Amino acid sequence: MPSTMDTSIQIEGVTKRFGSFAAVDNVSASIARGEVFSLLGPSGCGKTTLLRMIAGFEQPDEGRILLDGEDITDLPPNRRKVNTIFQNYALFPHMTVRDNIGYGLKVAGRAGAEIRSEVDRMLDLIQMGDHAGKKPSQISGGQKQRVAIARALINKPRVLLLDEPLAALDLKLRQRMLIELDNIHDEVGITFLYVTHDQGEAMSLSDTIAVMNKGKIEQTGRPEQIYEAPRSSFVAAFIGDTNFFEGKVTAVLDDEYSRMTIEDLGEVLVFNDKRIQVGSPVHLSLRPEKFRISRESPPENGRTNRLEGVVEDIVYLGSHTRYWVNVKDYRIAVTQQHGRFLLDEKPVAWNDRVFVWWHADDGFMLEQYREDDEELLTSPGE
Repeated sequence: MPSTMDTSIQIEGVTKRFGSFAAVDNVSASIARGEVFSLLGPSGCGKTTLLRMIAGFEQPDEGRILLDGEDITDLPPNRRKVNTIFQNYALFPHMTVRDNIGYGLKVAGRAGAEIRSEVDRMLDLIQMGDHAGKKPSQISGGQKQRVAIARALINKPRVLLLDEPLAALDLKLRQRMLIELDNIHDEVGITFLYVTHDQGEAMSLSDTIAVMNKGKIEQTGRPEQIYEAPRSSFVAAFIGDTNFFEGKVTAVLDDEYSRMTIEDLGEVLVFNDKRIQVGSPVHLSLRPEKFRISRESPPENGRTNRLEGVVEDIVYLGSHTRYWVNVKDYRIAVTQQHGRFLLDEKPVAWNDRVFVWWHADDGFMLEQYREDDEELLTSPGE
């Protein structure tokens, strides 16, 4: 957790109810100064409500929010040094790009020369100088988003709040805008709080991700921590694809490993960093890319788990191939990267009998999910 001096936003026990429904339920988080911090989760998880409370558009029922150590919980939006970018851009259609960007300074009563200088600086930052005289209807969606960013940044906020800012753009434009957002962040250096339901956006842009579910934060960490070491079945299912196996811990070994019995599949070796006790019901989460697949049996290794099954489906995707392997009625998704592809080498084919195997370190035991999260825990790609 960042120290007080390094903290941009401190959220302390914040709760927001709408009637009897807790949209945000006793949430606490520390956001470091200058980082890109993403609130990630499905629709209705509370991420936008939390952002709106930081912006001042909603008031928490409990808890408080601090900005650079100052309690801003009860401050109106116009007295908070934060600016928000919305999904629909909210540009003034009758104004030019230049006038849209400079609007905040004009309202603040800044001198004309200062406004022109600051707008020129923003136009240079977003590379829109050639479009300064155009109206929003004359520029593309990506350009509108850049104008919205410039308009938000020109008042020099301490924090920029971005609420699903790329949701209205097509896939290629979203990918390009992610790079531009990253470059803009590097240039201005302020804190970005980014709200999204898109795991790809959060993983590629963020320094830190908080995964939200049903009004609570399930896990906070760097993108690689969230992906490689999920702390709950919900996080494992929501971030990327995974295979779930249900079973019980049957032995806890001395070297941080455990044995887990999966019905019909038998016993497998699993890294047990959580020290889950013998007899506990658990899920084993295995990402598709952690598996290896071959028609030949793998070499023996004390920490390698091996299963044998039949290939049911194959999807060739250029950089990799996705296989679905049936093992005693378990449908296992396996991804094989194409580091080298040899045309004269016979690939694994449909209906082949194959071995799939993985190292014990590559699976994570997780306490079993809540029943109301069950819809997330389906086979990858289904």
